[in-house]
Amino acid sequence: MNTTIGPDDCLLVIDVQNDFMPGGALAVPNGDEVVPVINRLARAFGHVVVTQDWHPAAHVSFAANHAGTQPFQMLTLPYGEQVLWPVHCVQDTPGAALHAGLHVPHARLVIRKGHHADVDSYSAFLEADRATRTGLAGYLREHGVKRVFCAGLATDYCVAWSALDARAAGFEAAVIEDACRAIDLQGSLARAWQDLGAAGVARVMSTDVLKGQG
Repeated sequence: MNTTIGPDDCLLVIDVQNDFMPGGALAVPNGDEVVPVINRLARAFGHVVVTQDWHPAAHVSFAANHAGTQPFQMLTLPYGEQVLWPVHCVQDTPGAALHAGLHVPHARLVIRKGHHADVDSYSAFLEADRATRTGLAGYLREHGVKRVFCAGLATDYCVAWSALDARAAGFEAAVIEDACRAIDLQGSLARAWQDLGAAGVARVMSTDVLKGQG
């Protein structure tokens, strides 16, 4: 993949929020390490979009809302199999806030996802029912975006789903590996990379993107 950044490229910064940081409610190991990498990357992009997990307290994906269950169990819901998560990124709480060190002042759009109580949402494009759209694809098309570079948390969930849906929506897509960290739940990271490769999503490093950007 040619990684020279131009006006039809967008950096998609996914869920860099306090609850996914070390000590957070759903901590991604070493999740805070992505912040300085993303800050460097963002300076190379004229177009940046940020996503934010934004759940109501009664969200269907929270184990606490299903009697007799524990976090990380699977449950069959009307739209399919769902991992039950610890309560995290509840609307208007400190845990849902973007990491204080994230510096992307020129970000044009914040997509809040997971705000419907009855369906989870990993992807920045489509919720987990695979039917409810966030509007991001239409927004990017209207702005002439052709390639989406994904960074953030977590590689094997929200980042991978977003990159796969970017491809499905007709965009070129890449995951910037060192600008992401994974949960890796029961082999989920290996499966994610396999799925991404099969879909034609490029796997790049921040140094590839920043090379020659000045």
